Amino acid sequence: MPQFTTLRSRAVVLPVNDIDTDQIIPARFLKTTDKAGLGASLFADWRYDAAGAPRPDFALNAPRAKGAQVLVAGDNFGCGSSREHAPWALTGFGFRAVVATSFADIFRSNALKNGLLPVAVDAAAHRSLLDQLARAPESELGIDLAAQALTLPDGARVSFPIDPFSRTCLLEGVDELGYIQRFEDRIAAHERRMAEAS
Repeated sequence: MPQFTTLRSRAVVLPVNDIDTDQIIPARFLKTTDKAGLGASLFADWRYDAAGAPRPDFALNAPRAKGAQVLVAGDNFGCGSSREHAPWALTGFGFRAVVATSFADIFRSNALKNGLLPVAVDAAAHRSLLDQLARAPESELGIDLAAQALTLPDGARVSFPIDPFSRTCLLEGVDELGYIQRFEDRIAAHERRMAEAS
């Protein structure tokens, strides 16, 4: 899993509430167990017309979306089914973080396990962020995971929650298995002691 410490990036703004996982990655793209290429199908039904051509008015198709690593969404992002393909598609597009006022629990868990940081902020901070990005769309946001802080374009810092275990895994760039493997010697020693005691 890629390490996440700090990030400074432009943002793509998609301030829609209740974006579910079927909108993030439609069900017809779920036949694969490989993450490769899913970024091209991110928001496919919103991003492309019936002929498969990019819709010029959709946020991800704007020139400034290229290279942006932060998605700013609305409330209850990632609701719906539990598909892990949703964070795969988001990271496949190049996003490292999503900022919203809240996230569906299963999506949050899947995101954290796949190196995508869900940044939940209060409604006032979210409104301020949207206003600032509307005035200056090329502005950058800053994210400091160790400090659990989002820096808005005007320099204001907003704290966000994350559970300590997920924070540690992201900071160290390890998934759950990688974290456990760091203790392989201690686990083996424990198993030997248990065998000797029986």
